[in-house]
Amino acid sequence: MNAAETENGADGGPMLLELRDIAVEYGAVRALDGVSLGVRRGEVVAVMGPNGAGKSTVLKAVMGLAPVVAGSVHWRQRLLAAATHEIVREGIAFVPQGRRVFTHLTIAENLEMGCLYLNDRAEKARRLDSVMELFPILHQKRRDLASQMSGGQQQMLALGRGLMASPELLLLDEPTLGLAPIIVTEVFQKVAEISHRLNTTIMVVEHNIKGVLNIVDRAYILDKGAVVHNGTPQSIRDTDILTQVFLGSG
Repeated sequence: MNAAETENGADGGPMLLELRDIAVEYGAVRALDGVSLGVRRGEVVAVMGPNGAGKSTVLKAVMGLAPVVAGSVHWRQRLLAAATHEIVREGIAFVPQGRRVFTHLTIAENLEMGCLYLNDRAEKARRLDSVMELFPILHQKRRDLASQMSGGQQQMLALGRGLMASPELLLLDEPTLGLAPIIVTEVFQKVAEISHRLNTTIMVVEHNIKGVLNIVDRAYILDKGAVVHNGTPQSIRDTDILTQVFLGSG
C-alpha cells in the first residue's frame, strides 16, 4: 500500500484508525517493523499471519500496551496520545485474547465492568439491556457467576463487555482461540452481526483464516513483523500469498 492509499483508504475514504510506520521492540526483538495499516468507518478488517508475525502486537500498539519505538497511531485523523486507561473514552474498546472474564462476578457485573467510567445509571442500564438483547444467553444467565459459563459463553461475555463502552471501534484479539468448531462459527456470526446491527467498526486479529475471510471487508497479512499483503478476501484467495506466508513456499 502506498502512502496515499494508507492515508485515504483503498477506496478514497479516510481512515478512522491508522497506524503509520509503527515499529515495536521487545528488548532485542523487533516485533513490528514499519507497519502501516488502518480501518475505515464501518469496515471489518482482519489482521492475519503465522505465529510470531506481530498480529496481536498491532492491537497492543493501538492500546498503548506495546513498546512503540517509531511511527504513530492516528484516530479520526489525529494523533492518538491518550493513556491506555483513557482510550476507551476515545471510542475504542479492546477485547483481549483469552477472554479474561471476572469469574467471581456475575454476568451482569462483568458487563458493567465494561463502562466503569460511566456515571449515568440510566445510560448504563440502557447499554446493559442492549447488550443482553444482542446476546440472549447473557440475559438468561445474568445472575450466574462467569465461572459457570462455558468457554464459548465466556467469549460472548467478553464481546458484550467490550460493547458496553458503546465503542466506535472494537479491537478483537483471537476471539475464536481454543473454541470448538461449532462455537467458532457462532462467534464469527456474532461479530458480523455486531458490525451490521450496531454499525461498529471492527479490527480483528484471527488465526482462523477461512472463517474470518467470510466476514471481513479487507485483510492485512503480516509476516515477520511486516505487512506483506493487503486486500479484499477474494484478492487474497486469488493469490498464493497465504501458502507463501504460512508454509514458506513459493
